[in-house]
Amino acid sequence: QVELVESGGGLVQAGGSLRLSCVASGRTLSNGGMGWFRQAPGKEREFVSVISRSGLTTLYVDSVKGRFTISRDNAKNTVYLQMNSLKPEDTAVYYCAAGPVSLKRDDYDYWGQGTQVTVSS
Repeated sequence: QVELVESGGGLVQAGGSLRLSCVASGRTLSNGGMGWFRQAPGKEREFVSVISRSGLTTLYVDSVKGRFTISRDNAKNTVYLQMNSLKPEDTAVYYCAAGPVSLKRDDYDYWGQGTQVTVSS
C-alpha cells in the first residue's frame, strides 16, 4: 500500500504563488510516476502535471504551462508543485497521485486526500 499526503494549499491573491508538497510512504512503486490533478466545484478532476521517477520527463496541462513547475526529491519521497502567477481559475482541490507517467486519471493507483487552493481576484 502507498500513502500520499499533500500539504501547502491555502488562500492567495491572484498573481501570488504557492508550493504544494506530496509525501509518499509505503511500498516503492515500480513505475514511479507522480502526478498532480485538481478538481474545482462542479467539475471533473483534471490532469495538471506529472513527473517521471528520474525527473527527466515532465508534462503539463496547457493552462498551467509556464506558471507551474513540478519537481521531486526521491531521497525524501516527495513531489512538489510550484505554482506561480496564480489565477482565480486555478482554485480547486489539488490531489497528488502515484502511478505511471500518464495524463489519464484512471491510470493512477493511489491518491492523496487533497489540499485546497483558493485564489482570490
